[in-house]
Amino acid sequence: MTWAEVLSNRHIQKRFWKLVASMCKGHLDNVRPLEDTRVVQARHTNKLSLRPNKFSNFHLSSICNPRFYNFVAVKLTIRKTANMREFSTKDSFVTNVQPQLDHSGHKITVVGVGAAGIGSAFSILTRSVSNDIALVDSAQDKLEGEALDLQHGSSFLHNARIVASTDYAVTAGSRICVLTAGARLKKGETRFDLLQRNVEIAKNIIPQLLKYSPDTILLIVSNPVDILTHIAWKISGLPKTRVIGSGTNLDSSRFRFLISQRLGIGLSSCHGWIIGEHGDSSVAVWSSVNVAGVRLQTLNPSFGTDGDDEKWSELHQKVITGAYEVNKRKGNTGWATGLNVSGICEGILKNSRNVYAVSVLVQGLHDIKEEVFLSLPAVLGENGVTDVIIQPLENSEKAKLQKSAQVLSKVMKSVKW
Repeated sequence: MTWAEVLSNRHIQKRFWKLVASMCKGHLDNVRPLEDTRVVQARHTNKLSLRPNKFSNFHLSSICNPRFYNFVAVKLTIRKTANMREFSTKDSFVTNVQPQLDHSGHKITVVGVGAAGIGSAFSILTRSVSNDIALVDSAQDKLEGEALDLQHGSSFLHNARIVASTDYAVTAGSRICVLTAGARLKKGETRFDLLQRNVEIAKNIIPQLLKYSPDTILLIVSNPVDILTHIAWKISGLPKTRVIGSGTNLDSSRFRFLISQRLGIGLSSCHGWIIGEHGDSSVAVWSSVNVAGVRLQTLNPSFGTDGDDEKWSELHQKVITGAYEVNKRKGNTGWATGLNVSGICEGILKNSRNVYAVSVLVQGLHDIKEEVFLSLPAVLGENGVTDVIIQPLENSEKAKLQKSAQVLSKVMKSVKW
């Protein structure tokens, strides 16, 4: 049989092209036999080529042999599964010139899509802290719903990349991992009542985060934040500078807000700090409260004390109960927490070296002997905590801080982890 006879034999052509179409499942619909076209198997490229008027020295009987079709089928299958990209509209106008990067370098993972978690993700995106977010939660329906809600608005968020899954593989390459997951605070319950439940949750989450992002910085938000930050440091084995608790940074913001409301001066011009435990034993540093460098205690020596006729000390009590008041009225504290988290993340990613009241290991500072995490003003950069500010505390303030450390140390010893 000559090649002219083969090419003119419609039965053989039909059989061959039917095989090609079936193997490629319609992706080679544009390939048709042409007059005087010779079929060549390109052995080194795993591609089926059509070359007019040229043919390698295949024996003519090969194309009529069923084993030839099996050979072609194997070649086509290999190409389809390993090398062949499906034809699409995109292929007609987009030419890839190099592989895209899997990660942006500023990816943030948020674990937990409750009010605090979604508030954090939303704030991170809207403030342009990062446009690469991964969400993880065990509640799949809520997770998918929250992710879709954010994804539908991603065109307003600088083309944000928002992914979500119950599988921690989605967190791979995260620069910061924010842990907001945990049991909810019930009415009348203290942060320490949540402790053991949230410790168990943290023990399950942290190893999985580090599996996919070993170089990450852990930012703990779940309560009781100081204890959980300590536990996270122990579990993770990370340097103390890369395990940070959100601490009293939000408490300090509440403090400044209340001062600004009392004085009628813009919040950003009012300076004050809450340090120690994020909770009942926190310490208001009244001695450093100032506006434009004017220390209020210089003008009012009893400022912030129980003997103060103006009762400034009530502001600290409002700071302590602030979260409970919000929780009692709306069931959660999402927005302020989210803004706090995004601010801390921004300081890290942008290496701003701003100062935040975050929970860090304080053993040896302010004569604290216990191994505890509590909040002090700390400088944050791209590698985590770089410096801790040692404020010149009054004796009464220092004593309260040391007492706060003792409270946390006692609780830490009772934790089963």
